Amino acid sequence: MEPSLRALGRFDPDRARARLLDGFEPAACTVVEAEGRIVGFYVLEDRGADLFLSHLYIAHEVAGQGLGATAMKRIVSEAGGRPIRLGALKGSAANRFYQRHGFVEERRTEFDVYYVRD
Repeated sequence: MEPSLRALGRFDPDRARARLLDGFEPAACTVVEAEGRIVGFYVLEDRGADLFLSHLYIAHEVAGQGLGATAMKRIVSEAGGRPIRLGALKGSAANRFYQRHGFVEERRTEFDVYYVRD
């Protein structure tokens, strides 16, 4: 997320680290692997009626190889038909990624766009 945050003039490594730690639930974390090494992860929180994707990260050096799309297929499968919600930073390329995978905008805040995929 650093490039997106820098583009908005909002990159602060301490805030980024705190956001990650605040939303990180180890039991809800799934690693993404490629060629036997960890290249990313996602955190999918079960909230009963829906799921919340609080993190989805793929290492820059392997971005664009379909690993995010593969992870998203797995996330959708895990949802078992329940809605999936998430937030993305305004101006981030992640917004296009989520829209391509069937997420539609629910609301906006000053810095984020929130999506749902039914």
